[in-house]
Amino acid sequence: MLSSRSLHHIAFICSDYNKSKYFYTELLGFAIEQEIYRTERDSYKLDLSLNGAYLVELFYFLSPPPRHSRPESTGLRHIAFAVANIIQSIEELKKNGVECEPRRFDEFTNKQFTFFADPDGLLIELYEL
Repeated sequence: MLSSRSLHHIAFICSDYNKSKYFYTELLGFAIEQEIYRTERDSYKLDLSLNGAYLVELFYFLSPPPRHSRPESTGLRHIAFAVANIIQSIEELKKNGVECEPRRFDEFTNKQFTFFADPDGLLIELYEL
């Protein structure tokens, strides 16, 4: 068995670097740890952290092929972030033009959650602690 200790990072490839950079930093609150332009690949790599923990690598390439993924497709279903107040979080996203699905309740924990998409359609869940 592997001795994995924790999740190290999640990597995304975006279609519009500036739009995704704004989305993850200004709307979701990630901090930029490092931004690299790779001349040989004509691409960007943006390292992002959340509350001091390195979490996301955001890549941009000129013409990446599309990847289709919806909640019930094989492969990555969604990523989820914990929030203190789901209603306040939904309102903040709405103010910035991000549409959320209707609030749901986890039938086992009775906690509230919702889904929305990043600029490339990756589903993101907000789950109230």
